[in-house]
Amino acid sequence: MLCTVSFPANWINASRFEAALRDSCGPHNNNTTEVVFAFPVGCKIMVDGAIRLLSLANQLAYTTRRVRLNFEEGESGTMGYLNRMGFFDHLSTDVEVLPSRPFYSGARLHRGGNSMLVEIARINKDERDEELPTRLSDAISYACSSRLDVEELKGATWTIFAELIDNIFSHSATQLDGYAALQVYSGGNRLSVAVSDSGLGIMQTLRPSLRTEFPKLAQLSDTDLLVEVFRQGLSRHGADRGCGLKGCAAKAIKFDASLDVRLPNQRVLLKPARGAYEPNRAYCYEGLPLLWGTHIAFAFGLGA
Repeated sequence: MLCTVSFPANWINASRFEAALRDSCGPHNNNTTEVVFAFPVGCKIMVDGAIRLLSLANQLAYTTRRVRLNFEEGESGTMGYLNRMGFFDHLSTDVEVLPSRPFYSGARLHRGGNSMLVEIARINKDERDEELPTRLSDAISYACSSRLDVEELKGATWTIFAELIDNIFSHSATQLDGYAALQVYSGGNRLSVAVSDSGLGIMQTLRPSLRTEFPKLAQLSDTDLLVEVFRQGLSRHGADRGCGLKGCAAKAIKFDASLDVRLPNQRVLLKPARGAYEPNRAYCYEGLPLLWGTHIAFAFGLGA
């Protein structure tokens, strides 16, 4: 059965990516054998959407489905931006690209040439790139050099990336790579940081340990539990090992950052209020089409 994911002729962030996925029949559904992602003229994809698309396309190729990305504008449109980000450097060779794959890698040719962009970086458990958080936070320093608090912002983003990347190494349990990227959108005065993996997901690794480590939380819904992960620092290894994501949240909240967390069948948007992420400020979407892993994006407003 063919599943088509059609994107609108607009900017595609994580929310619009999820809307297009929700309107499809479900790429991971058991009866789906072929998946087409359709990008019309005027479609432009943002970094948080691009990271999820890359992970999903590689997941589908891994399950031996036929996968095609159809770019109506070719390299003059969003395909050219994805090439500049390094998207095709990491896309499975089993995925078909129409009208054709780029002849050369824009990321390799221009890497580091845009202080507003950190090209997609692979996160592989067997080849850990220890310098990745530094490269990502250095981009903040260049892009936001006029801010009085630039060093504090740089330190916050370093912590967020280091912890999220470490979380992939500690919990993802998958043969597929994870990915990270950063983009500063000067027109919208916005910074977007995204980390994605195709592993088990936070809930799948945490819930089995709740009855012994956090019995009072065992009855919480996934939404409320996810909020507590970022509020209390829960971990399947106990209270002393769960401060990473809590630290990410604390840093992000200080800069009034929204948090978007995509789990296999659920998405939660957390908006800061009174210096914290709170359950009553969590927007939850249940029953979403399957997307393996955990996909986290922070969006910072860059008003000085």
